[in-house]
Amino acid sequence: MSTHEHEAQGLGQERHRGPLREGERVQIRDPKGRLHTVILVSGGRFQSNRGFIDHDDLIGRPDGQVITTEEGRQFQILRPLKVDYVMSMPRGAAVVYPKDAGTIVHYADIFPGAVVVEAGAGSGALSMALLDAVGERGRLISVERREEFAQIARDNVELWFGAPHPAWDLRVNDLADELNAMPASSVDRVVLDMLAPWENLDAVAHALVPGGVLCCYIATVTQMSRLIEDLRSSENFTDPVAWETLSREWHVDGLAVRPEHRMVAHTGFLMIARRLAPQTTPQERSTRPAKAAEGLEGAWNSEDDWSEQKVGLRVSSDKKIRKVKRDLDAKARAWVEGRSDDEQ
Repeated sequence: MSTHEHEAQGLGQERHRGPLREGERVQIRDPKGRLHTVILVSGGRFQSNRGFIDHDDLIGRPDGQVITTEEGRQFQILRPLKVDYVMSMPRGAAVVYPKDAGTIVHYADIFPGAVVVEAGAGSGALSMALLDAVGERGRLISVERREEFAQIARDNVELWFGAPHPAWDLRVNDLADELNAMPASSVDRVVLDMLAPWENLDAVAHALVPGGVLCCYIATVTQMSRLIEDLRSSENFTDPVAWETLSREWHVDGLAVRPEHRMVAHTGFLMIARRLAPQTTPQERSTRPAKAAEGLEGAWNSEDDWSEQKVGLRVSSDKKIRKVKRDLDAKARAWVEGRSDDEQ
């Protein structure tokens, strides 16, 4: 898509409203409930063992169609939502789940026009939510240490928006170096999804505006404990608040109403703290710190012991990352050539 075409299409209502257009993604739900992502192409055809649908029968028609084939089978046609895209997109690093991304946007108060620093970029899921929140006139600086992860994030984000987002600045570098190079108090919000966020607290305090929000997404209890105690010791932030969100669907069919057996339970902890004004002493806590708040010896204070494997995180192999990059390259070529994901 050219820059001119992108400017004409935009990123707002015009991308999500109106009749289905050639070149758009649609999500087809077959009679068995399986979902298929298809790029609409004039003269194209979606083929399955349950029947076929000509793309020309969809182009120019409203979103939300239910098409009945000659065999009498019904297919539901809708533009995919961001949650559909995020949960099915290729990933190198684990994604921030939509239930957490939405919470981050609200609790970190990501507002239109804000300057936000994010680290790391992962597979781009949280970046998409933050870009929607800051808008085209805001600025999101995403910092990723690994070039291969940055490339995966870039491809996923640009495939979703259809073009480079004007507010996005993706950098491959060390977070502390980036933050320390920024003018003091020039960043509105900092969102960290990384192994050891406590290593960057001084740099965050330098760049974050007084009253600005630091939001951290952390996987384990040990990380959360270390982060919160180091935040308190820094005396640059308000007393942190930490929690997690759980998500469970319900089965509703007549009188058979019950929770589903499966749920999205623990994905990560969220922690919020705000930057105090320089030279300000933190408000005294209403309860005395526990003796254990001084930290543990051994692995607790040994930076070399803090690794993805030690804290129980899944680590993507180099082989998997290469495969994800190949898949994304194929998807990008298919997008340019106007083929559906199923036809790759």
